[in-house]
Amino acid sequence: MSTWEVPGYTESLELGAGASGRVVLAVHEESGVPVAVKYLSESLRTRPGFVHEFRAEARLLGGLESPYVAGLYEYVESPDGAAIVMELVDGVSLRTLLTREGPLDPEAALLILKGSLLGLADAHRLGVVHRDYKPDNVLVVPDGSSKLVDFGIAVDAGTSVGVAGTPSYMAPEQWSGEPASPAADVYAATATFFECLTGHKPYSGDNFAELALQHLDAPIPAEEVPEAVRELVLRGLAKDPEDRPTHAEAFVTELEAAAGAAYGPDWEERGRGRLAALVALLPLLLPSARSSPQTTTDTARTVLGREPGQGWARSWRPGRPGVLVSGAAVLLGALLAYGVPQTPGVDAQQAAEALATTSAQPGGEPAGPASPSASDSESPSPSDSASDSASPTTGTDEPSESATTDPAEETTTPGGTVTGTTPTTDSPGSPAAPAVKDVAVSAFQQTGLTTATATIDVTTDGTGPVSITVSWFTSDTEGRLGTPDGAPQTFDRSGSTQYTITVDHTFQGTGCYWAVQATTTPGSADGGASQQLLTRRCILR
Repeated sequence: MSTWEVPGYTESLELGAGASGRVVLAVHEESGVPVAVKYLSESLRTRPGFVHEFRAEARLLGGLESPYVAGLYEYVESPDGAAIVMELVDGVSLRTLLTREGPLDPEAALLILKGSLLGLADAHRLGVVHRDYKPDNVLVVPDGSSKLVDFGIAVDAGTSVGVAGTPSYMAPEQWSGEPASPAADVYAATATFFECLTGHKPYSGDNFAELALQHLDAPIPAEEVPEAVRELVLRGLAKDPEDRPTHAEAFVTELEAAAGAAYGPDWEERGRGRLAALVALLPLLLPSARSSPQTTTDTARTVLGREPGQGWARSWRPGRPGVLVSGAAVLLGALLAYGVPQTPGVDAQQAAEALATTSAQPGGEPAGPASPSASDSESPSPSDSASDSASPTTGTDEPSESATTDPAEETTTPGGTVTGTTPTTDSPGSPAAPAVKDVAVSAFQQTGLTTATATIDVTTDGTGPVSITVSWFTSDTEGRLGTPDGAPQTFDRSGSTQYTITVDHTFQGTGCYWAVQATTTPGSADGGASQQLLTRRCILR
């Protein structure tokens, strides 16, 4: 695991971790302001696509000013890591409340839904779809209010990005890979509202395929919720997005009318009091209670204060100065990711501080020294992404890079991203073919309904040419490779003694088991390596 820390902050404890990265509690040394720092995992940082999405999440948060969404302070990227520094929400997740305290009173559930819809509405006004709303991504604070977090897999409305999200909360159109729309967020928020009222999800298929069918075709179990809010559940969980409120803001109007008619004009006050009482039962789970970090005196690049009425990170979209700073951040991030040679004597810390840091300063001007710098929360999610853990993505399925005479480079191929050295043409002075000492599948995981990614590590005893072939298989039997799925992919490498290849694949077969096999030419002593996984088609994990 990377030990890199964002300069200018003192870290105290880890708040959560998952496949996409980790979130830690820290204090800004200059101001003493507590913050949450989300680090992109070392394994994903070596893959340009994930770094691009991480930056995109930060830009999105920088442009989103909402009291219902955890705000951005800055994004920092260096040769050693990438991190989003954001507002620390001193609360507990809605998932924790439901797990420990059971179903909520209708007023409390309605207040959670209203706050979440208002946060989603602010995102929808910017044309952004969250795509991974669920109890894990709602934090409830001691005064009974709530904030939405983790825009790790958020995209622009209308974007076609395939199947993504947390299965138990995915709208029917998400399962079929339709373009992202605010109506899908309305569906997920309503599914969470249903869980708040009943203590369980609206659908609970025994496996991935059954769960998908239930979301697509099963009747809406509205009879399980109080009659006063039944129409809200039917509207929000409608199978056809055209039958749902098209935006979260429209749904808020319907919610307020239903809540006021059923529970009186003071329903929000009662709901907030009930939520505050529940959070008070869990004081040791609040970040403020888990650590009392000590501040230190040091030179920091960013002052975190802001004036009333100013956005969280106006410098992301402030006009020309902020645009130039943002552009510098992305450009420098790209240069760093692709190995621009460093000046001898310049250490990694100096290189880190040479990257642009965008901060939440009024007027759009970056604080601190005028050095360039670069941007938060799952998913990783990324995310998201999803899994029921301390990580902000639950139940889904749910966020590393030297120089020689023949410099290493990272190239994107139809089969995935490959990290290694540039193939060279044989010449009279070329090294002889090496012996392959080891082949390993260091990672193999399902990334979507029909997609997976695998990481292959190859070690040789010389720098001569070697070919690495990656083959894919499907099967209904554990422990057997089964039937080949698609054509093998071959990568030619030379100039190093160790290679790491990350390859993506879309499966065509229907077996419950997927497998990947890696072989080399020259062959390794053990004949290669393989790994098999049980897909989510056959079991929901």
